[in-house]
Amino acid sequence: MKLQSDGRLGAGDKTLEQWTKRNKKRKRMKHARELVRITLLTTIAGCFAVLFLMPIVLTVTNSFMSASEISANYGQVFATTNTGGKVYIAEKVNLKFIPDMVSFSQYITVLLKSPEYLLKFWNSVILVVPIVAFQLLVAAGAAYGFTRYRGRIKEIIFFVYIILMLMPYQVTLVPNYLVAQWTHIIDTNWAIWLPGIFSPFAVYLLTKYMRRIPTSVMEAAQIDGAGEWQIFQKICLPLCKGAMCSIAILIFIDYWNMVEQPLILLSDQERHPLSVFLSKINAGEIGLAFAVATIYMVPPILVFLYGEDYLVEGITYQGGIKG
Repeated sequence: MKLQSDGRLGAGDKTLEQWTKRNKKRKRMKHARELVRITLLTTIAGCFAVLFLMPIVLTVTNSFMSASEISANYGQVFATTNTGGKVYIAEKVNLKFIPDMVSFSQYITVLLKSPEYLLKFWNSVILVVPIVAFQLLVAAGAAYGFTRYRGRIKEIIFFVYIILMLMPYQVTLVPNYLVAQWTHIIDTNWAIWLPGIFSPFAVYLLTKYMRRIPTSVMEAAQIDGAGEWQIFQKICLPLCKGAMCSIAILIFIDYWNMVEQPLILLSDQERHPLSVFLSKINAGEIGLAFAVATIYMVPPILVFLYGEDYLVEGITYQGGIKG
């Protein structure tokens, strides 16, 4: 900064200094506004997170309450009259997140004294795991076919897949029941497995993902002498690993919570999964319902935590090859 002969700043230098001060002030104000915006959004997101987690936390903590404490806090909600009707709730429900005394009696009953709960749990595993595994297998082959071989007929078939995927399951429930009855697989696990294995959901997502792989990569492999199976196994499947893991998580969570399919297609209650059985726990076993619900939440949570990185990668990945 230059000084005049009398030691004072020049007019241009004063203007520059004022502009610098104004620029710094604007930056501080912009930073303050950004800080306020981030704080506000974080607070809103935190409030929604607390609201979403409250039922889960309430279920887990209440599973450690004794039967008498649960009855004292929530008995009026689940009480019934002699005729089976609901009792009018005149008092406020006492929602408690911390039990007065921690009790493991509900878990002891579920895990050791009542094998029917564990039987229903394993029914859920037996119904869901094959659907996840074979739906991915079918989807991988179908997605590769839709990706490698284009044509008007295949595009029409893929459009039909989209239409079927957009339909809620309740729309296709009656046709599934009629087909299962016609093929004599009603009241068997196959009535649940087959519609789940050939669901269009995984085919659609994996096809859209696989089409992002540059065709030049496949053509280069084909020039080097690779066959279709080698291209599928060595190129497409490794590049789609994240997508397949994320799809597997979504399929597992979807079918782990299924209710309509077992109710309609399985008349034998011994084959029903725990998701159906939870709604049939009577008013005298509300404490067991909390414990069973907590156990039932463990597999989806573990699956999500194990595959969280793959799920995020499968959703946000935009290119065919990572650099």
